[in-house]
Amino acid sequence: MPGIGIGIGIGFGGSSDDYFARQWYGVEIDEANTSPDLTRIASDMRCHAELPVHKLIRGCLLRDNGTVNYYLDSTDWTKQVGGAASALDGSAGQVMMEWPAFYYKVDMDGGGAGKHQIKISLSALTGYTLVAKHYVSAFEAAIQRSTTKLASVINTATDYRGGNNTSAWDAAANSLLGMACSYINRTDGRTAARNRGAGWNQYGYSDHTWMYWFYVIEFATLNSQKAVNAVLTAEGYKQGGLGAGTTTAASATWNTFNTYNPFIPVGASNSLASGSGEVAYTKNDFGGAGVHVAFKVPRYRGHEHPFGHLWKTVDGVNIEVQSVAGGGKTNTYVADNPANWNDANYTNYINHGEQARADGYQKTALLGATADFVSTVTSGGSDSTYYCDYYYTDIPAATTLRALFVGGTANGTSFAGVTNSSVQDVPSIASARIGFRLSYHTP
Repeated sequence: MPGIGIGIGIGFGGSSDDYFARQWYGVEIDEANTSPDLTRIASDMRCHAELPVHKLIRGCLLRDNGTVNYYLDSTDWTKQVGGAASALDGSAGQVMMEWPAFYYKVDMDGGGAGKHQIKISLSALTGYTLVAKHYVSAFEAAIQRSTTKLASVINTATDYRGGNNTSAWDAAANSLLGMACSYINRTDGRTAARNRGAGWNQYGYSDHTWMYWFYVIEFATLNSQKAVNAVLTAEGYKQGGLGAGTTTAASATWNTFNTYNPFIPVGASNSLASGSGEVAYTKNDFGGAGVHVAFKVPRYRGHEHPFGHLWKTVDGVNIEVQSVAGGGKTNTYVADNPANWNDANYTNYINHGEQARADGYQKTALLGATADFVSTVTSGGSDSTYYCDYYYTDIPAATTLRALFVGGTANGTSFAGVTNSSVQDVPSIASARIGFRLSYHTP
C-alpha cells in the first residue's frame, strides 16, 4: 500500500479532494445512551477533519433567476471572492448559502439494535439518496413591502421594515428597521417567497432536516445549544456547539419592549461570515431606558439564527394531529415537490410516520430512510440528554391539520434548539414571534 506520508495526492493516485469525495462520513445514534454526544463513523475517519461535503457550503448573492451573481469571501462578507466590495442590501441579489449536491443514507439499527447511522458523501454510493444542489437564506427573511417579496438582505430602509411593520417605532430603540419580518401566516409567506420567481419558496422541511443533520455530523452531538468551543480535538475534529443562542430574553421584558417583535438586526453575526459560532450583541434599552441587555447570536456555516430569536415556519410538511376518537395518531405528511405544497390537505404528500403525542423533551427522532428529525418519544428526555430540545403539541377534540414551526424563540431558553418543534398551530396562524427563511431549488 502506498505510504500516506509521501502525500495524500501520491498515496491515493489523485488529489486529496478527489479521494475524500469518494468517501462517506457520519454519526451513530445509540438510543440507549442518554448523552447527546455521538460516535463518529466514516469510511476514512479523516473525513471528520476534512468535512468534504460541509466545506462546499458557501455564501453568495443569488439573482431572482436562480443564477449566482458572485460568491462571498468566506471570512469577510463585506467582500466578494477576489476582493471587490459586496452589496448585501438586495441590490445585487439575495444573500444565500449554496448547498452542494450530496448523497445520504440512513441505516436504521446499522450499528446494532437501537443504533442508527446517518451518513453523507459527495459520491453516489450504493444505497445512497441524492439531495440536489440548493440555496438557503443566510438570514431570517425580511420582506420588501413594496413588492411583497421575502428577502434575505441587510437593509434598514422603511421598505424592508420588519416584524409587524409598526412605523411609529422607527426612531426608537424598539425600531423594526433592519429586522426580519413576522406576523405573516404560512400561506402568505409561501406567496411572498414565490413572488421572487420560479424556484423560490419559503424554508422547506428538507432544508431544515439537513441544516440539523449537517450540524450533528460536524459536531458529533444532538445538542445544538452546547457551549461554543472553537478548539479542535487532537484529531482535528470540531467540538462544542452553537451556544445558548438568542433564547435568553425575559418574556415580560420582550413584550414590554416591542410586543414580541424581532429585535436582533439582520446580519448581527456577520463577523463570522461563512463560519459557525456565536457573536455578542447588546440590545440597548431592552430592559427599560438605559438598561442594556446582552445576547448571543448563533450562526451555523453562514446561517444566522439556525434556532432561536423567532420560530421558523417550515413548508412542505402538513401534520395530521388526530383526536383520540379519530385515530389517536400524529402523522407527518411530507411533499418534496413544492408544486404540491398547500395548507388544506395531504394530497400528493407522503406519510413519513408518527410523531409524539405529548409535550416534552425529545428522546427519539422519526429518522427512517428520509432522516426525519421530528420527535417520536418525549417521555424520559431532558434539556441535557438525548436531543435536548422541547417538542410542543396538544391533542384536539377533532382531527386537525397543523403546521410545523422549529427552533424556538428569544425567550425559549433551554426549550429552544434546532430540533425544538411545535405542532400546536394551524397554518393560518400569524404571530410577532413567527418568522421565515427563504430557499431556492432549481425548478
